[in-house]
Amino acid sequence: MATESAVMPMQERCPVDMLTLACVCVLLAVGVLLVASASSEISAREYGNTLYLVARHIVFVGLSVSLGFLTLMIPLDLWQRSGWLLVLMSYLVLVAVLVPGIGKEVNGSMRWIPLGFFSLQGSEFVKLMMIMFVASYLTVPEHRERALGFAKALAAIVGVVALLLLQPDLGSAVVVFSAYFGVMFLSGVPLRFLLPVIVASVASLAVLILIAPYRLERILAFFDPWKHQYEGGYQLTQALIAFGRGDWFGMGVGNSIQKLFFLPEAHTDFVYSILVEELGLLSAIIVLLVFMVLVLRALWIAYIAFQRSMTFHGLVACGIALLIGIQALINMGVNVGALPTKGLTLPLLSFGGNSLLATMMMIAVLLRVEYELRDGASSIAQVAKRRRRTENAS
Repeated sequence: MATESAVMPMQERCPVDMLTLACVCVLLAVGVLLVASASSEISAREYGNTLYLVARHIVFVGLSVSLGFLTLMIPLDLWQRSGWLLVLMSYLVLVAVLVPGIGKEVNGSMRWIPLGFFSLQGSEFVKLMMIMFVASYLTVPEHRERALGFAKALAAIVGVVALLLLQPDLGSAVVVFSAYFGVMFLSGVPLRFLLPVIVASVASLAVLILIAPYRLERILAFFDPWKHQYEGGYQLTQALIAFGRGDWFGMGVGNSIQKLFFLPEAHTDFVYSILVEELGLLSAIIVLLVFMVLVLRALWIAYIAFQRSMTFHGLVACGIALLIGIQALINMGVNVGALPTKGLTLPLLSFGGNSLLATMMMIAVLLRVEYELRDGASSIAQVAKRRRRTENAS
């Protein structure tokens, strides 16, 4: 009963988890501020209006909140019953992107499907759909304890990863495989099944890097970026310059020099560097802590679900925590030079409609998990209360 009461003390007054909601609101607000500053110059050059991209970003924030509200209304048992259907939808979306005339190529990658004013990046939504499948499938003990059951889940995941690599999108492939693998481990899949997968995955990643010259160049630039500062290490060195300029308290909002076309993708992949340059290292640490609180809260919700034997709910919460946490960790790691450069947005902060929409769907599902846990606890409490009244009356 102690864990049940600890999960959300204010839930009698609020229909959703306030701590999760507060973290999301902080990150969205900081994101709007950063995108407004980091995108002003490129907006002026490309569209003749310094506010063009931030206006689009604000529109997508509104759309993502609306989509999140609709997602919050979907009961989790509907997601659980749709496991293989979600796999089919994931494959259809990822295959459609690769079809000439349907998918759109940008910078050598086929990741988008043009839909008028908006280009759909299917991989962002596949992340959530496959988490739902993995959680649903592994809820059945036979599926995670027997080799054949594990092989089926692994085959579905490997198929998604292979389609991501064909785009090519190694960053998303690493994020989704790491998250799904984490869910497998937390579900109780035996290590004798998981260890060979780890070895094969590391070997495959090494091969993918070696056979692609541009990936190998990024790895070499990562170890000595200043030696390659006008080649593969250009983005990293410019990001490090932004960190150096920002110091502890920053240059002030709007005073970034790196956003003046020195740092590519300043409003998307490298928005964290602009945060440090304008608002300082202390602000960047606060944003990092907010992400940590959000991820730890999701894991705590998962822990409560496991305590109540609600395995599907727990695995879904774990999967969402891993997806958001791993992607944020990789993005920040790239920005500070701890990881090789990879094109991944910072969830809830970077400019990008697909990332916002998909992430808000994940947050909404997490809130739904928390709501159903609380609703279940309330039902149990009511049954216990009625039982006590019956016993007292008799």
